[in-house]
Amino acid sequence: MNAQLRARDWFIGALELAVAIAALVVGTQYGKIHSSATHLVIYAWLCAIVLLVAGSLAIRKLSASVGRFITQRSYPAAGAIVRLVSTGVGYVILLFALFGVLGVSLQHLLIGAGVAGVIIGIAAQQSLANIFAALVLLFARPFVVGEHIRIRSGQLGVIDVEVLGIGLTYVTVRTEDGILKVPNSAMLASGIGQSETKSDSPPTNEGT
Repeated sequence: MNAQLRARDWFIGALELAVAIAALVVGTQYGKIHSSATHLVIYAWLCAIVLLVAGSLAIRKLSASVGRFITQRSYPAAGAIVRLVSTGVGYVILLFALFGVLGVSLQHLLIGAGVAGVIIGIAAQQSLANIFAALVLLFARPFVVGEHIRIRSGQLGVIDVEVLGIGLTYVTVRTEDGILKVPNSAMLASGIGQSETKSDSPPTNEGT
């Protein structure tokens, strides 16, 4: 039953994507938002509405399906990260497609988006670094949940830990002094090796 539901989500997502692409093609070819002909303006607005609705549904369904696919083959945190990134990229593409149908100047839009992107990137530099570091850690897999590792870092020194969870922004570990949440970017910049320390406590997934 679960397999049927997943297959249905993939099918619905692909169908909505096809409708969105068709609306984009028709809208850009036949719709003229600034035209004096009423029917061309109507074409543009109808295609824009169809593109917005179908595109949003396609993004939601396909992002969720991709997230579940990654979760089955990795960790829940990996699926959540991929779903978040794919959703964000999908809505950015949808926004540009919508503006294209409505006849907005993409040149000016790209300039504005570039400036906004630089400002947002600077403001959220640490958060974005942790998110992208999480992707690297989850797919490169220098360690796995439940593993005992030795971390060599200029910030942390040399510590032996047990990995409890890998989250969107932090790696949760157990040390001799208790639970510690280490930013993903700090873990990615650290040297990781095997530890001889063993813990009797069972691992738990406490990813953030």
